Amino acid sequence: MNPAPNLVLVGPMGAGKTSIGRQLAKRLGLAFVDCDQLLEERTGAAVPVIFECEGEAGFRQRESALIAELMQGRDQLVATGGGAVLDEANRRALAARGFVVHLQVSVAQQLERLARDRSRPLLAGPDKQARLEGLAAVRGPIYAALADLEFDADGLTVATATERLHARLQERWQRTEAA
Repeated sequence: MNPAPNLVLVGPMGAGKTSIGRQLAKRLGLAFVDCDQLLEERTGAAVPVIFECEGEAGFRQRESALIAELMQGRDQLVATGGGAVLDEANRRALAARGFVVHLQVSVAQQLERLARDRSRPLLAGPDKQARLEGLAAVRGPIYAALADLEFDADGLTVATATERLHARLQERWQRTEAA
């Protein structure tokens, strides 16, 4: 058992952090927090608008402040944005007070799941596959290094992924206050 006061989902866009996270939080009796959605609520602007007005650096500053705040809480399932792990301070905060699950998914599955999604600034441009492969090359090792548990969600429905991940968590994670 690896005790932590919060459960954290990291992984690439389209891995299911929000959809699986929402269902898993219900099963575990945790408050569900999607970092991107909470940022949108607090700023009154969609993530693409924040990127447009403040650039990626401005968005990442807001994201880091939010993660630092959220990780002071407990009994939450926090679904991070895909790039949240790029910041060392974010990784420290997530690891200190969260049991971190890396949701893994193939680029092919991402392309399928994100085919109609126009809300992701980092996917703007003609070659989504090349962009996703580039992001995976940079972020994949960071996700893996941070994770307490890696879970392959590739090809699974939300219901099946939730069921299987819930079972794995029963063996690996104990909700408690961090030392």
